[in-house]
Amino acid sequence: MQEGRMERNTLVALLSINAFMFFLELVLGLIAQSTGLLADSLDMLADAFVYGLSLYAVGKAVTKKASAARVSGYLQILLGVGVLLEVIRRLVFGSEPQSTLIVVVGIVALLANVACVALISKHRAGGVHMRASWIFSVNDVFANLGVILSGCLVAITGSRYPDLLIGMIIAALVVRGGLQIVREAREAEKPAQNL
Repeated sequence: MQEGRMERNTLVALLSINAFMFFLELVLGLIAQSTGLLADSLDMLADAFVYGLSLYAVGKAVTKKASAARVSGYLQILLGVGVLLEVIRRLVFGSEPQSTLIVVVGIVALLANVACVALISKHRAGGVHMRASWIFSVNDVFANLGVILSGCLVAITGSRYPDLLIGMIIAALVVRGGLQIVREAREAEKPAQNL
């Protein structure tokens, strides 16, 4: 009972942080014309959904937890594909990413995700729904470092390609994380189905 309450409180905090960062990065990503920031904002949205689904799964049967994790994995794959399409659109039609805004927002997002990793680390050995949350949070830290790097490279080179490349890499990480979560959810369901 105590563990469930601790998981619930952690997930509420994670959901709040990611929902706020989704809106912040989406608005500023559009202003900055940055596919890296847009990709990261959609990743934050996917994370918020994951934390919401994980919150639903707290205290539920293993099959419910696995089902929540699987849905969040499919959602992450879908969003990752959407970002890849946006990268292609900007590659074809052009963009002028603003490096300073990319770096500043990337640093704020990095700090938010480091806080999320610290919060979820106590629960990463829990059920599949909590492992899914851990995977999302760790991937986000790497994505934020990539966004910051792309902003610096855009400033140094004057080219939009570092931003497009990071947007593509983040999208690929999002899809990979989604596939990993779906795979873990299937594995978690097998023992429950054999009962």
